[in-house]
Amino acid sequence: MGSIQLALSELVKNALRLTEEGVFYAEYDPDWRSLCELPALETKNPAQAPELIAWRPVPQTPTVDFSGLENALETSIHPDIVEYFSSFWSSTIEGKSIEGHASLIQLWNQEDFDRLIENFIGHALAKRQLKEPLTLFIATTEADSEYFLSIDNATGAVLLEEPGRPPLRQVEDNLETFLRRLTPAASQPAVF
Repeated sequence: MGSIQLALSELVKNALRLTEEGVFYAEYDPDWRSLCELPALETKNPAQAPELIAWRPVPQTPTVDFSGLENALETSIHPDIVEYFSSFWSSTIEGKSIEGHASLIQLWNQEDFDRLIENFIGHALAKRQLKEPLTLFIATTEADSEYFLSIDNATGAVLLEEPGRPPLRQVEDNLETFLRRLTPAASQPAVF
């Protein structure tokens, strides 16, 4: 297990401790399934509402493959980004830092990964058009904000960005340090 996955795992454990049953809940969608969904019998509340499913982040096996994105962009993807997005099948993980709220983007299933890659390519093309260095997003901020957190693909630094603009500032030197200083938020994650 790499340092990013360990830091993310610690955050997940702490987030699950904030829940009453040690699981998260999401709306059930028969067309949007995930390996992180739990059967009703594995929760303390097997009579949960039929429109809800219980879930808990689970390690990806096998992990997602970034080689297609690297070929499309003709560049290597920073190892922190690869490790981050290939750690778990999960919905977002909500956290807080001194800068405010962070909703950590995670992958619910393989289709979610495919959608992420499409978004990364669009983001990368916009960066090229603006003649800016490549960044790849890892989190959103406050719900009513367009700001997001990204990783500088060359340096691994965590940046605060706004769509269509150069990064506003560096938040942290690297992703592991950023993840380790996050504390879990007591809100239920969202499935996108």
